[in-house]
Amino acid sequence: MIKKLTKHGNSYALVIDRGIMDLLNISEKSALYVTTDGQKLVVTPVDAEKEKEKGGKSFEEAVRLSLKRYRSAYKKLAN
Repeated sequence: MIKKLTKHGNSYALVIDRGIMDLLNISEKSALYVTTDGQKLVVTPVDAEKEKEKGGKSFEEAVRLSLKRYRSAYKKLAN
C-alpha cells in the first residue's frame, strides 16, 4: 500500500486506514511509538500494561506528578 502525507496545520500526517487499525487493535486514542532506523519509519502500538510493568507512566500520571512537583514554578510562570 502506498500512502502520501497529508498537510495538517504546520505539520504532515500519515492517515492509517481503518482495516490496519483493526488488525493492530488500535484506535484514535492509542499511543504509538514512532521510531526510525534512518531508512524506514516504524510505528508500533504501545502496550499500556507492559509499559506500566516497566515503570512507564501514562501521560495523565506524568502531568499529575509534574503539577505536584513543580506547582510553585507553574504558579510563578502563570503570573
